[in-house]
This record gives sequence, C-alpha cells and structure tokens, in this order.
Amino acid sequence: MLQSYTIYNKSLNDISQSKAIINTLNAHSFNTVHTDKDFQKALKSSDVLLPDGISVVLAMRMLTGQKIKKIAGEDLFHYEMNRINDAGGKCFFLGSTEKTLQLIQQRAASEYPGIQIYGYSPPYKPEFSEDDTRAMIEAINKHEPDVLFVGMTAPKQEKWVHNNSHNLKAGHVCCIGAVFDFYAGTVKRAPAWMIKIGMEWFYRLIKEPRRMWRRYLIGNIKFIGYILREKISNLMGKNKPQQADVQSTKGEKEVFIEDINEILP
Repeated sequence: MLQSYTIYNKSLNDISQSKAIINTLNAHSFNTVHTDKDFQKALKSSDVLLPDGISVVLAMRMLTGQKIKKIAGEDLFHYEMNRINDAGGKCFFLGSTEKTLQLIQQRAASEYPGIQIYGYSPPYKPEFSEDDTRAMIEAINKHEPDVLFVGMTAPKQEKWVHNNSHNLKAGHVCCIGAVFDFYAGTVKRAPAWMIKIGMEWFYRLIKEPRRMWRRYLIGNIKFIGYILREKISNLMGKNKPQQADVQSTKGEKEVFIEDINEILP
C-alpha cells in the first residue's frame, strides 16, 4: 500500500540529519516493490523518501487527503550541491561511465567551485561481487564525502545502499539515478513546462519509446490499478488512511480539479 510508506512532505531545507539515506518514490518504483521485497525494504528504511512523480502526489491526495509537493531527484541534487558548495564540502558520484563522470566533474567544477568532487565508475553488471563492493566502499571512504550521489538505476542503487550503508563514511546518501545523465548532458531532460504539468514521463516515452513503453504505458495502468484497489479498501474500512479523507467536506471530483489547477500554470 502506498499509505504504508512515510513520504516526505517538507522542504529539503528541513532535513536536519547529518547522516541520512535519501531515496525517491515514483509510479515505476511503486510497481516494482510488489515483485521485489528487497527493494520494498530498502525504500521503507529510507531516512527521507521523496515523492518523485506527479502520480505519487495525486495518489496520496486521493488516498489520504494530504497535499504533498513533488520533489524530483534533480531538485535534491541541486539542493545538496548548493548546500555543500556554501560550506566548502565534498561530494562523491558513484555510478555511470568514466566519460559521464568526467562530464559531471567538469560542469560541477564550474558551477560549484567550492566543492571537492570525486567519483567512481563501478563495473557494469547485474550484481556486484564482494570484491566489487569492497572497491566501491574503499573509494568512497577514502574521501568521506558530505554527500554521496548514487546513480546505478533503480532498484539496484537503493538495494546496494541499503545493504552497505553501515560501512559507508558519508553524510547524505542520495539515490538519484538518471540525474547523472541529465547533468552530464548525455540525456536531455524534458522542457520545464512539461515537467511543471506532470508530463515528463510522456517526453521520456517519445524520446525512448523502445525502452520506456512498457514502463509508462503498462506501468501507469498498473499503478492506477494499485491505487484504486487501495482506495476501495479505504472506503470499505480495511485500511486506515494517514489522514481520513472521509472527513473532507469536498467531493473527490472537486479535490481532483483542485489538484489539476495546482499543477497547471
């Protein structure tokens, strides 16, 4: 159930922990946890779980009445970079290719001159060996970064962090996946207006239809099915919502219209 996740509903500035595992939740990852219990465990153990998708924002409003704001992985990235740039801190990029890491370091050195920037490109394989993991941890701990960015795609990155966080000498550990490619410029992100109206998924679909069609066309339908089932269970009294939407004086149609009006410019 979506309601079983503690989804962050504050400003990024309110993250007070000096050490924290920060993950994101979107429709695709929510679909995946139904068949991957290790991924589910990793997300539920997050210190901060961000609503990275308009689908999650609208679903939480429908299920609980909570008005939460989308916080994308890229929002987290720029927040953390600004924070440690002002403090003269260190960051570490774990994931992607050597070429992508070089592009990230070149751009970041120009835009965030106050940060010491390090990185490591792990081997490209479905699962890491003990030697692989040991080398990754040693590379990170050598620099003890204030922020560790992990970009190995979900659910691989979240599960790796969950399994190895106790050995990491890092402050905030942020799983941000595709942001590595966005920032490096190897993949173009959707225009700002499409992001604002919640249509970034459609942009990614038309840009990479062979890779993304199943995730978005079938995945979005699955996500809607899960949420409708959860909503019906709420109405039947099987689930206890975090904030009982039955207490609202507004009908669901009015609530939905309010949500859409908040998204549109």
